[in-house]
Amino acid sequence: MRAALVVTGLVSLALVSCARLPIPQEANDAVLMLRQYGSWAWALGIALIWADLVLPIPQTAVIAAFGIIYGAWLGGLLGSFGLIAGGLLGYGLMVTSARRSMQHFGGLQSLHKMERLFERRGAWAIVLTRSLPFSVPEAMVLLAGLAGMPLWKFTAALSIGSIPTAFIFAAIGAGWADQPIVALGVSYVLPILLLPIILYPMQRRAR
Repeated sequence: MRAALVVTGLVSLALVSCARLPIPQEANDAVLMLRQYGSWAWALGIALIWADLVLPIPQTAVIAAFGIIYGAWLGGLLGSFGLIAGGLLGYGLMVTSARRSMQHFGGLQSLHKMERLFERRGAWAIVLTRSLPFSVPEAMVLLAGLAGMPLWKFTAALSIGSIPTAFIFAAIGAGWADQPIVALGVSYVLPILLLPIILYPMQRRAR
């Protein structure tokens, strides 16, 4: 029962953090809740990263919390696992029944256009969007599965984009471990600042 309440509280905090910067008390409470379940904090954090497939959870803030609790190296490894496994989960969900549904309702022509787009730009799109906010990374993962992007290519791009992202934000958390509001604030704002920097050249390349 207590574990369920903790998960609910963390999800609620993550959802609130998507709309605004966390206040100091919220940031401290989030880290304290994870620390209270030290042996299971990693599992709760990874569950939140996976939940970003369906909920607007700021993954980078969760990874920064890993850095605060476990340090840069272990936090980076946990964040890498969460991002890669979550990406593979989303890809797997879309490459099966959703793809067949699109063939039936959307038509083969639309599917072939998407396949050609991901054949040309898909790997770069996956790599460059892993650190972005507002569920952009999850949208790209789902589209990659829907377009039938080859699994080996998808996994390579997913890993290349996820591992540096995880270690950077875990390092941010570890660097400000004594000031969780700063760590979570930076991990929330930085992806937003990266959004136009990354999406603009991607848009130009797609033309």
